[in-house]
Amino acid sequence: MQRILAGQPHDLFDIATTRLIEQAAAAKLPAHSLMERAGLQVARLAMALAPHAHTIWVACGPGNNGGDGLQAAAHLRRWGKNPVVTWLGHEAAAPADTLASLQLARDHGVTFSDSPPPDYELCIDSLLGIGASRSPAGKLAEWIALMNTQSARVLAVDVPSGLNAETGVGVLYAKARDTLCLLNLKPGLFTAGGRDAAGDVWFDDLGVQRGNGAAEAALTAPCARLPAAPSQPTRLHTSHKGTYGDVAIVAGAPGMTGAALLAASAALHSGCGRVLVCLLDDGSMRVDASQPELMFRDVTTMDFKRMTVVCGCGGGDAVREVLARVCSTAQRLVLDADALNAVAANPQFETLIKTRAARGLATVMTPHPLEAARLLATTAAQVQANRLDAARQLAARFACTVALKGSGTVIASPDEISLINPTGNALLATAGTGDVLAGMVGARLAAGLQAFLAASEAVYWHGYLADQWPASTVLTASLLAKAPGLSSRT
Repeated sequence: MQRILAGQPHDLFDIATTRLIEQAAAAKLPAHSLMERAGLQVARLAMALAPHAHTIWVACGPGNNGGDGLQAAAHLRRWGKNPVVTWLGHEAAAPADTLASLQLARDHGVTFSDSPPPDYELCIDSLLGIGASRSPAGKLAEWIALMNTQSARVLAVDVPSGLNAETGVGVLYAKARDTLCLLNLKPGLFTAGGRDAAGDVWFDDLGVQRGNGAAEAALTAPCARLPAAPSQPTRLHTSHKGTYGDVAIVAGAPGMTGAALLAASAALHSGCGRVLVCLLDDGSMRVDASQPELMFRDVTTMDFKRMTVVCGCGGGDAVREVLARVCSTAQRLVLDADALNAVAANPQFETLIKTRAARGLATVMTPHPLEAARLLATTAAQVQANRLDAARQLAARFACTVALKGSGTVIASPDEISLINPTGNALLATAGTGDVLAGMVGARLAAGLQAFLAASEAVYWHGYLADQWPASTVLTASLLAKAPGLSSRT
């Protein structure tokens, strides 16, 4: 068993693949083995997390997730604890494994009740697993609401009840302090509402190793991955500013110059060789006294053929006048904010982006959910309902790398297994942090990283900086923009 920490690489599996892996494992083991292993590991983690807890509410649903809880209750009783089980199943309809665990719990003298104990020190949420197909109702809903309002620690078995294991969404779901994910990791724990619902994620593979055969590997391929922490690049003594490339910031319409300067500052502090700022406000600004390293240029004089361009941050409607030239000529391109809105409004820009891929030119799009919805002609709610799928759709449609921002940012690219970023927190929910991310991606592209890697590394460090932010200091985008230097060099 291990706790899942940011920076550890792990494969993530959808529900259908999880069932295939489970069926293949069960076929090779004695009956009831997987549930026996699962229940034992749940009980062990419960005691490790709350060693002094005596009365433990074990909320069990009617299926095999409930069977895991019943098995755990039997172990807890044998170890001198007082597990109180509320079981929503019926013996006539229960799966065979669950019935075996029910009998074991009875044999060990576990207390069964129609309602949760009035005073409990730990709750094991074993109501619903990956098979939940509709919103909780009746006692299920009542007990989930109770878990969410009581102060006792909640340990969820496999997935917090009511949370979709693939998408991380749900109308009503339990909010656990810890989740023990069994057999394999599920993507819904790491994006959308899953990050809040799951708490600390623990993992146990139940001693099951996936087969190495080509056929089995194809059937049980991961749907996404958690990335490893990027390595810290070394800047050689023989390098120079040309080694790390030029980034041109084409952004900053009247009244929104700050967005362009934030992206420029982030690119600069991420180690870019030179940053050229092409404001879209008639070029009234000639120097930023606080950052004299930034070079201001008239966008009409620029040749982007050997440059990385970050386009759209605070671009307003003005970005539409230059976007066709940028898309046609930039060697490497990051599209953000108003550039994305322009693409959504004009099919010509979509064609130009697809043409870039055919020419071997790198493009990264960094939408938030509403921008993604505009690009897909849908709603932000529908994007959030399945973030993995939305990111994949965008990557396929525009033939580029996409970083769909939000809780558990998804990085997708054609022919790549999508990544779900494990870093970041709500401190980033403030104006300008997206502009900072765009600049960070641009700096990595300029340094020569492939688009998918540049996006995933930038997203990781962007979130990591927020995770490490001093509690005594307010996180603002301008401060964040100057922090990437901590993650761009040894």
